[in-house]
Amino acid sequence: MNEKMFCYQCQETAGCKGCTMVGVCGKQPDVAAMQDLLVYVSKGLSAVTTALRREGQTIPAGINHLITLNLFTTITNANFDRESIEARIRATLEARQEQLARLNRRDGLPEAALWDGSGDWEEKARTVGVLSTRDEDIRSLRELITYGLKGLSAYSKHANVLLQDDPEVDAFLQRALAATLDDSLTVQDLVNLTLETGKYGVAGMALLDKANTEAYGNPEITRVSLGVRGNPGILVSGHDLRDLEMLLEQTQGTGVDVYTHSEMLPAHYYPAFKKYPNFVGNYGNAWWKQKEEFEAFHGPILMTTNCIVPPKDSYKDRLYTTGAAGYPGCPHIPGGIGETKDFSRIIEQAKTCPPPAELETGEIVGGFAHAQVFALADRIVEAVKSGAIRKFVVMGGCDGRARSREYYTEFARALPRDTVILTAGCAKYKYNKLALGDIGGIPRVLDAGQCNDSYSLALIALKLQEVFGLDDINDLPIVYNIAWYEQKAVIVLLALLSLGIHNIHLGPTLPAFLSPNVTKVLVEQFGIAEIGSVEEDLRLLIGE
Repeated sequence: MNEKMFCYQCQETAGCKGCTMVGVCGKQPDVAAMQDLLVYVSKGLSAVTTALRREGQTIPAGINHLITLNLFTTITNANFDRESIEARIRATLEARQEQLARLNRRDGLPEAALWDGSGDWEEKARTVGVLSTRDEDIRSLRELITYGLKGLSAYSKHANVLLQDDPEVDAFLQRALAATLDDSLTVQDLVNLTLETGKYGVAGMALLDKANTEAYGNPEITRVSLGVRGNPGILVSGHDLRDLEMLLEQTQGTGVDVYTHSEMLPAHYYPAFKKYPNFVGNYGNAWWKQKEEFEAFHGPILMTTNCIVPPKDSYKDRLYTTGAAGYPGCPHIPGGIGETKDFSRIIEQAKTCPPPAELETGEIVGGFAHAQVFALADRIVEAVKSGAIRKFVVMGGCDGRARSREYYTEFARALPRDTVILTAGCAKYKYNKLALGDIGGIPRVLDAGQCNDSYSLALIALKLQEVFGLDDINDLPIVYNIAWYEQKAVIVLLALLSLGIHNIHLGPTLPAFLSPNVTKVLVEQFGIAEIGSVEEDLRLLIGE
């Protein structure tokens, strides 16, 4: 067997089967092994914390945060730095030993809760990775749950840095993570746990929504500049609003402008960020175009989370990481929850750089999270009742490099003029710059924000269900045509399923980690379907 690794957690996995030599994302086999091992020891620690909770003991917040950050570190394109991952493994083993010492009874604990970290770590990783589960369907469900938990961990971490915690979400995440080690669980047990993961996904997104809006206000309709100014700049990518806030505070009066990139675009919609005069606009597009765009930016780039594309040498010395993100050879800005990070190194480098090259001009409009849409509810309901709006099309999710994703641009362009797109996540970059117009002043693309703001899309659907007095949310004039790429999209999908939403179209391919039998369950019970051609899907979803 010549396989050097096995990973199939993202949509672009090789051949839609699995990366076995090197990750399509650029992840090397040794890094993949350490990520597998980090997930394994996190499961072991979770088994211990779950046992402690059964004994009535309280788990320190630091332990919850450790597990959350561990999972976030292993999300696609987040961290390529073996040394930092190994440091997290050591910290997790130490934390587990401390928690084990508090446990009254150790019987029934899995091997992952007792492994002492001895021996060759790469050899150990080969025995505990994805393929260590032999049964295809059990493996599929375990990975579906694990990837959903990775997405949930990302949203929890963003809330945690804004000093918001939900002990019930933490307890569930650890209980479910430990359950993926339990060989007594049947396929049906794991199907039930998958839906429960979706339920807690809703709770996790609600927690983050609360954290963001309490800190920065409710997003509001905003025009975001796509151009540049003549000052040197810093480009901020990823999702972490607290990192952006700290950087903006530290750049005041320095002559350095700050721009958003990719998933950080929705920061412009929050009232609190509008007070910063050097918060200029959005630069570039979705994450996968960053090699060309980062080179053209000329100044430093701060990656607050995924998605990192292995950088070109021309800008590697000005690519910085923080939080869960990491890349070997790129400086990392430390700082834990409640700490103020020191961005002086980035700011000083920015002062020595030329201004960014202009990629485009104009503006885009966003800020249609739930509070803003509720404020427009009367107009929207009247437009639906009058027939001016026939259908809403949820096209949230992720963007990616595959040529097949041009489908989403063509689908958006082909939608009839009496339809409105609801979006969140970087999938928006496939159509948010198209001239699609409006319906009675309501833009035909309503951007709620980041991928976690899919929560807003769910709240909007629930509000419309209430307004129209419908018993079944699936009777709304809303259809779902969602793009996915990585694990945050997985938790969004499970959250939608837990809310009872059916008949979701998913693309550009169904996940490789779904076995034929698990796919059959999702198709038969929830109406999950893979995208077809634009023409076929217009007929199916819109009736065109």
